[in-house]
Amino acid sequence: MSSDTTTSEPKPQPTRKQTRRQRQAARIIDATSMGWKLILFKIVALGLLCATAVYAALVLFMNERWLIGALVVVGAAALTWIYLQRGALPAKYLAPGLVFLLIFQIFVVLYSGYVAFTNYGTGHNSTKEHAVHAIMLQTQDRVPDSPTYQISVLEESGELLASEDLYFAVSTAEGGALIGAEEQPLEPAEGAVVEDGRVVGVEGYEVLPFAELLNRQQEVTNLVVPISDDPNDGYLRTQDGQRAYQYTSRYEYDESADTMTNTETGEVYRDTGEGAFVNQAGEQLMPGWQINVGMDNFVRAVTEESIRGPLIYVTLWTFAFAFISVATTFILGLFLAMAFNDQRMKSRKYYRLVMILPYAFPGFLSALVWSGMMNQEFGFINNVFFGGAAIPWLTDPWLAKLSILIVNLWLGFPYMFLVCTGALQAIPEELSEAAQVDGAKPFQAFRSIKLPLLLTAIAPLLISSFAFNFNNFNLVYMLTGGGPRDVSAGVNVGSTDILISMVYKVAFVGSQADYGLASAFSILIFIIVGTISVIAFRKTKSFEELN
Repeated sequence: MSSDTTTSEPKPQPTRKQTRRQRQAARIIDATSMGWKLILFKIVALGLLCATAVYAALVLFMNERWLIGALVVVGAAALTWIYLQRGALPAKYLAPGLVFLLIFQIFVVLYSGYVAFTNYGTGHNSTKEHAVHAIMLQTQDRVPDSPTYQISVLEESGELLASEDLYFAVSTAEGGALIGAEEQPLEPAEGAVVEDGRVVGVEGYEVLPFAELLNRQQEVTNLVVPISDDPNDGYLRTQDGQRAYQYTSRYEYDESADTMTNTETGEVYRDTGEGAFVNQAGEQLMPGWQINVGMDNFVRAVTEESIRGPLIYVTLWTFAFAFISVATTFILGLFLAMAFNDQRMKSRKYYRLVMILPYAFPGFLSALVWSGMMNQEFGFINNVFFGGAAIPWLTDPWLAKLSILIVNLWLGFPYMFLVCTGALQAIPEELSEAAQVDGAKPFQAFRSIKLPLLLTAIAPLLISSFAFNFNNFNLVYMLTGGGPRDVSAGVNVGSTDILISMVYKVAFVGSQADYGLASAFSILIFIIVGTISVIAFRKTKSFEELN
């Protein structure tokens, strides 16, 4: 019995040329797939950018911020053009960094410079129109025998940019309706539905039900709607969201004469160009408005005694604090670096690890810990080291300065220890050995050879350390808060305040904020630090020339 046997022929192996073509085809497919993914990502990213820019521009234009809105549109168009065109790879990498530089550096500097020439601050933070409106609102009394207005409280609906503002809808005797908001006087409402003398519907708005009125009672009772464009006609206010009454201000504004008159006393306040209405006695009617004052803030800083005196001693203390901090941390750090750089010392790496521990903790947290340790009554230092003595480390002007220097020495010497260790290890020991062979003593060799080379290497770091301590806000504010307070000063300032903390207090601490004066101080700080840095860097070149 016979059987047919079949043998399969071996498949032909691809040649080297075919294998190369297959690999090229695979790479093309992978590149195409990656290209489509990149294109899809680019489309999504640019879509989000354009959508955000359009939304931001609409909001800015609605609030009449024309310049910033135009900059947003131009910036978004420029970024879209950069990322849609072929090539321009450097621009695509530089564009994000350039945008953040413009927003967080250039804009901040320019805006601070602008504010320095204005009276921007508490009571002067808006326009004259808003100031008149605020004065009229603050001095309102209900009109005797005021008619009762049947109202409904509305909110916008179905709008892309709908706000959370509330509106009054007032029914009229003719069966129509008027609608208004806090900054929108009453005007005819198109498409209003009135039933039983009350508005029950307006196109584009929703009437708040009674339950919602209860939930938003404070918003409803605080809502003040102008009756007309003339603020002297008064406003409508309500207590229950159902009935409103007319209120008028004790002040009457005369737009033609640009005066504000107290109807009870007859006293007249005029716009004298100071950013507020002022009477003959020089008393200002607050709030005022923002105006350009030129160099007045800078003149105040150097001529007004209550400001000039604190500015001078704060500036002197700032220089002293920065110089002493750099000097003490450098000396201690250099001493420790030299000690632990000695080859004869054992376990040097463990000692070095311990030395940098203060540098590893956040500075503001260390300052808070030291503040508790230096507490006059319950602090660890007074109770443990001085037997419970009530030493006012943080409340006495001179002891508070000493405390800041001690804490800054604790926080700063590890940094100097690290940089000095690195610089010393980079200096060949043969130089010192050669000097000692020539008869120089170890200290002479260090002073004449190692120290100049060390200063050449770390001089820029010393300059940056000076600039850092010149603006070391965290330490001062967390440890002493700038105190103890100088009650005789015309600005909010204390004995341990440095310039940057003084600027912060003038701008943000207390009931009276003066952003214009604070910005003027900021410009002075910039000029001081910049001048010192330029001079210091020129001196570092002299070190290099000597070597």
